[in-house]
Amino acid sequence: MPTLILVRHGRSTANTAGVLAGRTPGVSLDERGVAQAAALPGRLASLPLAAVVSSPLQRCRETLQPLLDARPGLPLHTEERISECDYGDWAGRKLAELTDEPLMAVVQQHPSAAAFPGGESMRAMQARAVDAVRDWNARVEAEHGEGAVYVMCSHGDIIKSLVADALGMHLDLFQRIQAEPCSVTAIRYTRLRPFLLRLGDTGDFASLEPREQSAGADAETDAAVGGGAGAP
Repeated sequence: MPTLILVRHGRSTANTAGVLAGRTPGVSLDERGVAQAAALPGRLASLPLAAVVSSPLQRCRETLQPLLDARPGLPLHTEERISECDYGDWAGRKLAELTDEPLMAVVQQHPSAAAFPGGESMRAMQARAVDAVRDWNARVEAEHGEGAVYVMCSHGDIIKSLVADALGMHLDLFQRIQAEPCSVTAIRYTRLRPFLLRLGDTGDFASLEPREQSAGADAETDAAVGGGAGAP
């Protein structure tokens, strides 16, 4: 079966503002995100890509545009099932204020039981994303052969949940996974099991440097809901 290249969108204006964007319209890449997107074609230059699949949200489409410009004729498909988690009433709120919500402890420690008010559950988010990948694997293999490679541009929590599925991890462990803006994660699917080939690869180690703890958040134990802003 095909090899899937998962790309998280580049850094967005919501990432730098510390806002949980969710599906809020009009969230674009910031200056760093634009530069990350511009570098993506070079990072993937050696790969014979068969197709590109995108979340419908603006920040994903902007991330893919340089790649599409560099490869005229590469087909782009939009897939609703890999859109951002529906955070419901949490969307558009500051992450710093969400840390005081009782639900945040559940999101961090028992995400399979977490459902966002006015939105969806994290279990439903993972299920739709996994179904989408299974369907696209079959489609890409049928159209391009079992050795095909294709790109899917999505969001932090979606990518983390797909990695958890590929590793056979329970969703309750997925907050241990990190996917920075414009990071590349590669999963090779086979008939019997997937293989994780790359995880959150940005080629940049700046995000590993110690940094000050954010107000209202425990930098030691809390995962960044939505994926975080990456290196400063």
